[in-house]
Amino acid sequence: MRQVNLNRKVSFLKTNKKNNNKKKKSHIPFRLNFLFFTVFLLFAMLILRLGYLQIVKGEEFETEVQRTETTLATGTVPRGEIYDRQHRKLVGNEALQAITYTRGTGVSGEDMAKIALNLAKYIEMPNITEFEQDSDFDLSKRDLKDFWISLNEEKVNKRISDKQKESLSGSELYQVQVDKVTDEDIQFTEEEQEAAAIFKRMNSAYALSTINIKSEDVTNDEIAKVSENLLTLPGVDTGTDWVRTYPEENMLKSILGDVTSESEGLPENKAATYLAQGYARNDRVGKSYLELQYEEVLSGSKSKSETETNQNGDIVNTIQSYAGEKGDNLVLTTDMDFQKIVQDIAKQSLATESEGLNDSIYVVAADPNNGEILAMTGQKRNSKTGKIEDRTLDIINSSFQMGSVVKPATVLAGYMDGAITLSDNTLIDEPLLLKGSNPISSVFNRSGSIALNDITALERSSNVYMSKIALRMGGEYDYYKNMSLNIDYKAVIKKMRNYYAQFGLGVKTGIDLPGEGSGFLGTADNPGLALQFSFGQYDTYTPIQMLQYVSTIANGGKRIAPRLVDEIRGTDADGNLGAIQTQLETEVLNIVDVGEEEMDRVHQGMYQVANGANGSATSYFTGAEYTIAGKTGTAEAPYYGDITSRIGELTTNRTFVGYAPYDDPEIAIFVIIPYLPNTNSNHENTIVARKVLDAYFQVGDYADLSKEIADENESDTE
Repeated sequence: MRQVNLNRKVSFLKTNKKNNNKKKKSHIPFRLNFLFFTVFLLFAMLILRLGYLQIVKGEEFETEVQRTETTLATGTVPRGEIYDRQHRKLVGNEALQAITYTRGTGVSGEDMAKIALNLAKYIEMPNITEFEQDSDFDLSKRDLKDFWISLNEEKVNKRISDKQKESLSGSELYQVQVDKVTDEDIQFTEEEQEAAAIFKRMNSAYALSTINIKSEDVTNDEIAKVSENLLTLPGVDTGTDWVRTYPEENMLKSILGDVTSESEGLPENKAATYLAQGYARNDRVGKSYLELQYEEVLSGSKSKSETETNQNGDIVNTIQSYAGEKGDNLVLTTDMDFQKIVQDIAKQSLATESEGLNDSIYVVAADPNNGEILAMTGQKRNSKTGKIEDRTLDIINSSFQMGSVVKPATVLAGYMDGAITLSDNTLIDEPLLLKGSNPISSVFNRSGSIALNDITALERSSNVYMSKIALRMGGEYDYYKNMSLNIDYKAVIKKMRNYYAQFGLGVKTGIDLPGEGSGFLGTADNPGLALQFSFGQYDTYTPIQMLQYVSTIANGGKRIAPRLVDEIRGTDADGNLGAIQTQLETEVLNIVDVGEEEMDRVHQGMYQVANGANGSATSYFTGAEYTIAGKTGTAEAPYYGDITSRIGELTTNRTFVGYAPYDDPEIAIFVIIPYLPNTNSNHENTIVARKVLDAYFQVGDYADLSKEIADENESDTE
């Protein structure tokens, strides 16, 4: 019985095992089949997707791969030119052949280095390396290393440790690369050296900006070779560059100003402003004086080109959409012939009549009715070479004590303040002995007592009359010997400065040149300085301020901004001076707050200076074919010239202001001869003024000036 049960159990186990095996065999193929089916579906989907991309979207994606981008690039145009009032050119442009480069958006240093090597085969790029000389070289060792690294980055990286590569980046890593380049690495062949010079120029370009690789001494052969190989020189092209020329050489050169070079580009302190106006960083702009002042006029409209770049950033095509427009031209208020004569007069005077520490002369003339500068020159002897050099800029930014030429302003200040009136303008000229101050007297009266009115006080140049005006402005009307100066002298000086400023003294004149100075205002520390101030022995003024001052008196009280530019003109179809774009207007800054009668009395006083029996300038204008009004001046002043060992020594400045004709002024003039010996017989201030006025009116020694100028101009054109 037990045996039967055992057999049944064994039979049952075998049956279960067989059934389990059946279950396992049927389960494994199902998983595999599912897996295979899934893979099949995925491959099918992939094939379908690839087919879709290839057949349906293939053309679209091929177009995308070959897609280019069009970007607007700008280029420079010739600057406007500068002419004198007779339309004769002072500053022009000379066209030069140029090899240019426009940098693409994704161009690497290696790409540019290879282009430079290729370009060096077709052009000569003169250069001097730091190996050849210690200064004034074109290529520094760093420039050569930059070029070598661009071509050998993999090689130089092998010289750098893994730790440095991991810990450094950007400029720090690049500096390590530079340090690993040896002098032996940069011993280039002549052609490689030229390529390095080309690469340096290329590397200075910003993306999609055009620079000149070479614009001097470019030969026709170089232009031809480059033009033939443009397809292998991405971004390189041939074009035209412009450089400034000066047909009249150094005439007014310092006033005309300079333009930055392409390597200088935009001045750092104004770069943001220029960039916002659409300039590129390497654009050439006016950097001084008229070129800077009228930059917007002279710069013109930049050319525009549609530049196509591929996916790599390489420039594949450039189409000019706008050729640009040359800048407008400036027509100055000065006449070249008159300007040259004034320069020659000043040079001759300094060369033959200079005394002591006197090393300069300044002359400036204008039309008092509109502020137009007729001529201006500063001539100064170089203390090292002894040569006389142009220093016209000193007229707007160097200041001097001017002496008695300010006395007309003091008289008018007295009228404006009420210190004198038309019915109370007679004062006694007598030596002033004041407690705590130096004695004051007039040159013509060292010991006597003479009654003077405003007119005779100007004629005889009374220091005492001016001092008593200052005393009255301080509330002191009665002088007695050894009296104390119980006046608020600081308030008096402040009031007088305010009155003087109405004429342009001590304030900027508004001339159309940047960098104008305003003179020096002293700090008063004793009452006597208020009196010295009244006859020009304290504050300092610039020559252009003195010109504005005398012009204001000449025209009856209108302070007008002096200017050098008369018109802005375009360029005609032949490239010559074109039609007027802008006629600059007279700018009246203020009108002096003084009555017509009071102003007329000052006119009479200045007339007497040059025509009266006691006038200090009468003898120098005897026989003049025009009638002049003026005022001479002498100021004791410390020397502040170029000889440092003599700075502070007391010297004498001689000055002259005037205008003519007296009854209908056409010209106002100022002359200063600074730093003469305290004991001198120099009257070049007045002599030079007479010569300049004779030349202007073409009389005396200049009577045949028109014919001489015409003959000279005719010979120049032959």
